[in-house]
Amino acid sequence: MQPGLIWGCARTDAGTRLIEECDDAAEASFRWLHLNLADQRTLRWLERSVELPRTIHDLMLSRDAHAQAVVEDGVVGLVLQDLERDFDVAETMQIGALHIAITPRLMLTGRFHPLRSADIAKQRIAAGVDICDGAAALGLMVGAMADGLSQLVRGLAADIQTAEDEFLNERLSPDTRDLVAIRRRAARLHRLIGGMRAALHRLEMDPDLPALLAPVAEHVVQRLHALDADVGAVQAQLRMLRDELDLQTAQRTNQNLYFLSVMSALLLPATLVTGFFGMNTGGLPFAGSIGGTLFAGALAIAASGGTWLLLRRR
Repeated sequence: MQPGLIWGCARTDAGTRLIEECDDAAEASFRWLHLNLADQRTLRWLERSVELPRTIHDLMLSRDAHAQAVVEDGVVGLVLQDLERDFDVAETMQIGALHIAITPRLMLTGRFHPLRSADIAKQRIAAGVDICDGAAALGLMVGAMADGLSQLVRGLAADIQTAEDEFLNERLSPDTRDLVAIRRRAARLHRLIGGMRAALHRLEMDPDLPALLAPVAEHVVQRLHALDADVGAVQAQLRMLRDELDLQTAQRTNQNLYFLSVMSALLLPATLVTGFFGMNTGGLPFAGSIGGTLFAGALAIAASGGTWLLLRRR
């Protein structure tokens, strides 16, 4: 495999097939090359073999991970955020960047760290998806990204519904750490989807956008808008659940404080009586009586009982 090429495909008369080198099937009507931008040999190949407008070329090699969209001389350049994967983990919550350049006969995608959606796109091409032009390639790539995001949003909604059911059934209060993790995931997904939607919307509104790509951008923007609304609904549910949990905690705290206040009020008169009879001074009443202790105890109980009746009456 040529250095820097992760995978590629070419559209020939026989259909779409995977290729192993960047210069394979140069006569094909359309090619898609997915490159490793962390490999310096990839950068030299781009300088030598691909003619891109300087703005698109710089965007392709930039390490800026913010979502961007540029159209120049009929060439489309994009930077879209995607979730990274690791060697032993197919899906992480670390956000990476996918760099895209689309010409009439070639689409280049590149990344500095492994991305989950690129693997999904390759699997679909290997399964027989036909890539005949840039619109089909872009649709497949952003469709794979949207599918992965949709799966994460559904998992997020299931987690918050499980926590809500536990709270409503009063069997077990949700763990605060789990809710914090859900909030963190929802915030990352909201930023990722919102940035991608904004970039594709700017691309859709660009007057220089090739007409072939306009329907793809419009369709994906609508789908991302729906996903962003779903994430917003999850965040709203999470806020309501947190408010109810905070209210429940405040009620428990108030009940405990009320109980402690009542106990303090009841024990204060008894403490006053025992303190009075505990003074080491002469002439204490009932000091020489056999039933003095019993009488003092009865007086303390009566004082507490009188305080209780006064509190109930008020």
